Amino acid sequence: MTTPAGPDRYRPGGIIHGYQKYDPTSFPSPTAEPPDLVSPAFEHALLYGSYRELSDEELARAVRLDPRQIAGLGPSLDALREMLEERKRKILATYQTQSVAKKARKAFHQAEKRAKVPPPLEKMLQQAIHSGQPYLLERLWYRLGDDTSPAAQSVLGLIEAMSSRYKIDELASKYSFTGNEALTIPKALEVKEELEQIDQLLRQLEEAAKTAQIGLIDMELLREFAEPGDLAQLEELRHAVENLIREQAERQGLQRDAKNGAGAYRLTPKAYKIFQGKLLQRIFSSLAPSRSGRHEGNVVGEGAVELQRTKPYAFGDSVANIDLPQTILNALVRNPDARPLRLRSEDIEVHQTRNHPRCATAVLMDMSGSMRYEGLYIHVKRMALALQGLIQSEYPGDILRFIEVSTFARLKNPGELIEMMPKPVTIHDPWVRLKADMSDNEVSEYQIPPHFTNIQHGLQMARQHLATTTTPNRQIILITDGLPTAHFEQNWLFMLYPPDPATEQATLREGQLCAREGIMINIFLIPSWSQSEEDIRFAYRLAQSTKGRVFFSSGKDLDRYVVWDYHQNRRELFG
Repeated sequence: MTTPAGPDRYRPGGIIHGYQKYDPTSFPSPTAEPPDLVSPAFEHALLYGSYRELSDEELARAVRLDPRQIAGLGPSLDALREMLEERKRKILATYQTQSVAKKARKAFHQAEKRAKVPPPLEKMLQQAIHSGQPYLLERLWYRLGDDTSPAAQSVLGLIEAMSSRYKIDELASKYSFTGNEALTIPKALEVKEELEQIDQLLRQLEEAAKTAQIGLIDMELLREFAEPGDLAQLEELRHAVENLIREQAERQGLQRDAKNGAGAYRLTPKAYKIFQGKLLQRIFSSLAPSRSGRHEGNVVGEGAVELQRTKPYAFGDSVANIDLPQTILNALVRNPDARPLRLRSEDIEVHQTRNHPRCATAVLMDMSGSMRYEGLYIHVKRMALALQGLIQSEYPGDILRFIEVSTFARLKNPGELIEMMPKPVTIHDPWVRLKADMSDNEVSEYQIPPHFTNIQHGLQMARQHLATTTTPNRQIILITDGLPTAHFEQNWLFMLYPPDPATEQATLREGQLCAREGIMINIFLIPSWSQSEEDIRFAYRLAQSTKGRVFFSSGKDLDRYVVWDYHQNRRELFG
């Protein structure tokens, strides 16, 4: 028996999924890329500087899925959107706003005539009415004191009339009504609220259609417009997405806290490794396709890693690297009939080896008050995580130290990087000249304004840590947005704003001490609103004093610049 070809031909078996309320062929596909749960969790931690635990709903709101994975699930998002748009069209085609706008203006003028206040406040009342500012009427109402007095009640009525007038004017200008039915003022305000709710839901549905973030949709608000059956299916879809995310979260190192009753997620070392790997993948994805691997420019010499290339044995070569098969072949070629076979020194071949010089790096991260603008501190912390991931995966013998720089410099463990935040500004004076004797037992660091930039102290701490390392290849990477504003002189701490030449000279002296120790300083200058030509000149002076370099990078590209520079120029920098 033959079966017809084409889409109508009989297919034995198949998939039964009606009772399951979803299509297992598309949710999710076994070959589909799993959703990235680690990146949203880490971006949240980078922003807020803490490991605030995430619930299932919060994680579902943060994660972006492939919309094709939910194409066969629940009610169509397009159908819900069409339903809301149809509701909006009917409202606009039913009402007109010209008459209600006139009613609102008339009600406001009537409330204006009824408003009576004591003579000392009459001028303030007239100013508020003529300027049309509700906040001035609110200040007048507070000045009256007694809320139950006739004057306070009349001013309150005027505030409500002014607010209604503005809302109706906004309704008429924001939406194009084409109907004939007149509106009362209360009805117009209800229509405005309903249209704004519809617009909000339309935006949520549009975003959910792009990213499959079902958690974005306000189910309580949608309940007022959608059919109960559609809402039930959409709720099931939301739970299905949460279950998918819960499963993938456990695979990607987001551990569930069993002690917490809510069962929230916590970041684990596995999540750290995955996030750092994704950062490096994004950074190195821009490299030319012809480059295979990241280990270009090996240093050939005495080392531990054997290469395929060989060379004749020379005095001083390690016998552990002898290429025995090639050595015997050389002896046979020289004298093929000799028995027993005797080796001579010219027969011996040894493997060439690759030398991996160890490097020591201290990263100074500016966390002063100015780093809070435009989220610069987030880019700095992301860079630190990416650099740590690169060294752990490809240069495990290298030494890496992280130092936080504000009014004081503090050494930070890799696990503390995410918790760093820019220091709050506690002094807002345009001219600051402060000093503190830190040798005084009565003076504590916690009493000192924390938001200044003490690059000198950071360089000193980095120099002291790098001086204890055994490798001669040492560098400091300084990430900052401008001039230093604090420095030490013996035990005295000076905090000077605007930046003072004394602070600049103290920082340059510390840079010269680093140069004497053979420590190079490379500066990555991040642009900020307060940056000037003097900031750039200072960065050049400090870097050139140690034969270092200055890089200008936008905040979002900071991780790419630092990691690429460390990787691509490693031999030149440290060899």
